Amino acid sequence: MQRYRDIVDDAGVVVPGIDAPSTVACLRSLRPRGVRTIVGSESRSTPAAASAYRDEFVGLPDPNSDLAAYGDALLSLAERSDVETIVPVREEDVYVLAERKDAFADEVATPWPDFETLRQVQDRVELFAAAAKAGVAAPDTALLDQWDDWDRETIVKPRYTVASSDYLGARFDDADIGSTEFQQPGTRPDPQAELERRGHIPIVQERIPNVREFGFFALYDHGEPVATFQHCQRRAWKYCGGPSAYRESVHIPELETAGRALLDELEWHGLAMVEFLRDPADGEFKLMEINPRFWSSLPFSVRAGADFPYYYWQLAHDEPIASEPTYEVGMGGHLLRGELSYLHSVVTEEYPLVERPSLRTAAREVATSLVRHPRFDYAVPDDPVPFFQDGVNLVRAWLDSRSDAEPPAETEASIETELADEDGTESADTSPTAEGDSTRSAQTDGGSPSDSRRP
Repeated sequence: MQRYRDIVDDAGVVVPGIDAPSTVACLRSLRPRGVRTIVGSESRSTPAAASAYRDEFVGLPDPNSDLAAYGDALLSLAERSDVETIVPVREEDVYVLAERKDAFADEVATPWPDFETLRQVQDRVELFAAAAKAGVAAPDTALLDQWDDWDRETIVKPRYTVASSDYLGARFDDADIGSTEFQQPGTRPDPQAELERRGHIPIVQERIPNVREFGFFALYDHGEPVATFQHCQRRAWKYCGGPSAYRESVHIPELETAGRALLDELEWHGLAMVEFLRDPADGEFKLMEINPRFWSSLPFSVRAGADFPYYYWQLAHDEPIASEPTYEVGMGGHLLRGELSYLHSVVTEEYPLVERPSLRTAAREVATSLVRHPRFDYAVPDDPVPFFQDGVNLVRAWLDSRSDAEPPAETEASIETELADEDGTESADTSPTAEGDSTRSAQTDGGSPSDSRRP
């Protein structure tokens, strides 16, 4: 029935409230344009709930505990007369939206992919098959029980990016898909043990020895790109890699070509962050992930001039998006607690395959970039409370981790990657297991300042 077409006054959008800055970025973009903002979350302590740009807060079930109930709750919100669309900011969001797209389409605008298309992204076997068809380079990849070259540096990662019955079948109720693990050359995981532990056979990839990630961000309208953006991650939460702490906007034609080729192959519709590493062996951009939702570094994209929340709203309304939106190249931006995490890793952590910078060098680089590029994902003058709420959450998580039992010692043979990250991306390198609550999703996320490029 698509009654959202008839609503003019008090138009609203539902944005799931998570610990990443993407929710707040949506509120700050849309509320000044007169869009009513409804934050839905399982936690009242989500920074978005404290934003000056939040009109309403609604409690929702935890999707990590009950994905079906979470989908039911989102559908109930969609049935409200003041709700025109829903914004996906994590894997579980886009999963339930795509799985029930027909039901949601009866109530709200649905600028996201159908389930069969989404599966090609959330199932990494299908994703890398699509990349091969599109001619997009990728690391050597195979299912664990089909990989036979264990003398190479490899990583083992979940086949799926979200745990669901559609992907895991009968094993869904008792399985934890797990996280990414680095395998030392000469070590081979037991496929049967991995099946029992994860509920499925994971994939194995060659390790690309580069911690600098490149992101190609896009909004597509039924196979056609309407806006794109690029950034290079200059510094991560860990000195070995991981979620983004500091990034700069770039425009690299080869990156654009690779990102578009893959999304064109998928006939994509909606949001996507396509993550690449540049292989130092051949200089090629090699595919790591697609995140089919808003990315955690979204505030930086908006600050650079690529206002994706507004583009998303326009697409939901079939409004024309400016034919050549631009963004500023060479701009930098920070997640401050990511910078603190980076310095902490320099002081306290050791990774055998990555050279650790000196604390003096690391601190100087952080300080220099903060002075040159004083732009922050949470900390803004007109909406300061989310920044402080995020700090409170960080302290609480730290205190909780201190009160827990001492974790098992890490070994070189298996170092878990921090996957429940704050940038919405998965690292292709290694870092310790994230502290705090576990999650059932496996999310992984040049030019002068005067330059601008068509995104």
